[in-house]
Amino acid sequence: MQAFLKGTSISTKPPLTKDRGVAASAGSSGENKKAKPVPWVEKYRPKCVDEVAFQEEVVAVLKKSLEGADLPNLLFYGPPGTGKTSTILAAARELFGPELFRLRVLELNASDERGIQVVREKVKNFAQLTVSGSRSDGKPCPPFKIVILDEADSMTSAAQAALRRTMEKESKTTRFCLICNYVSRIIEPLTSRCSKFRFKPLSDKIQQQRLLDIAKKENVKISDEGIAYLVKVSEGDLRKAITFLQSATRLTGGKEITEKVITDIAGVIPAEKIDGVFAACQSGSFDKLEAVDLIDEGHAATQLVNQLHDVVVENNLSDKQKSIITEKLAEVDKCLADGADEHLQLISLCATVMQQLSQNC
Repeated sequence: MQAFLKGTSISTKPPLTKDRGVAASAGSSGENKKAKPVPWVEKYRPKCVDEVAFQEEVVAVLKKSLEGADLPNLLFYGPPGTGKTSTILAAARELFGPELFRLRVLELNASDERGIQVVREKVKNFAQLTVSGSRSDGKPCPPFKIVILDEADSMTSAAQAALRRTMEKESKTTRFCLICNYVSRIIEPLTSRCSKFRFKPLSDKIQQQRLLDIAKKENVKISDEGIAYLVKVSEGDLRKAITFLQSATRLTGGKEITEKVITDIAGVIPAEKIDGVFAACQSGSFDKLEAVDLIDEGHAATQLVNQLHDVVVENNLSDKQKSIITEKLAEVDKCLADGADEHLQLISLCATVMQQLSQNC
């Protein structure tokens, strides 16, 4: 009571001895050393240009620039998951090293604000800064910076137009790398200022090799049919394939990954279901067609459209029948993209298929 009245505080914690302090610091350092779980897509992202798969032309140009030749403004375009962003990031790391990488590379993605004001202020101010041609480790370093504009096809035309003058004016101190899926959405003045490189969808062999390497490093059991089906489902997108592989590994919990597991993970409609739709259409009965309700089972209508297209092309129908069905597939795909009702669109599509198949009978 006297201590309280005098204003002194009585601590209930035991005094921190020297031994306790050492133990606490040892425990915290042990926790820090523990590796953080990282998605496999990031874990196995190429760290240098040599690790980039299947894009020989781009790798050859970047290797020359790493040897000391100058780097042009670049425009990378191609399907998703083919290594566009990974390639330029790996090249920038090799050029500048881990220390200067943060200072000399400005990366803006579609998720960032990239309107005309950002181009006029942020990009322009960064491009105007001059840099030296040396690194702390003594290795030669190019006297320029790199601005990476990822998913540049989603930039407005006004923002792209504001960029073209900056690209010319700051060519001594800055190189630009535009990355996009659709090169037709980049304005002509920008494409003429860049060296264009098309990233091809990865071949099945390259994808299988990469996936098997990852499976080996992560001790994942996967059958040959599973790997082949995984490559087929991912359609040349290695990022999608690696993500599916990681998801399937977590789902199976150490057991072998089979084709069925990949089907469940990827949201692909099983071949039996597609055959069931065709059988219902061949029967000519709308009652049977109603019984095959893929929407209620959680399947996406766009997925059915994509898979049905492959089945129709491979089927032994006449050219006229195929053209009518594929035209209807295109109409349904457009309606679904505009937000039409999935169930009604599928009934409309199946009615067209039924009409064409009935001519065979």
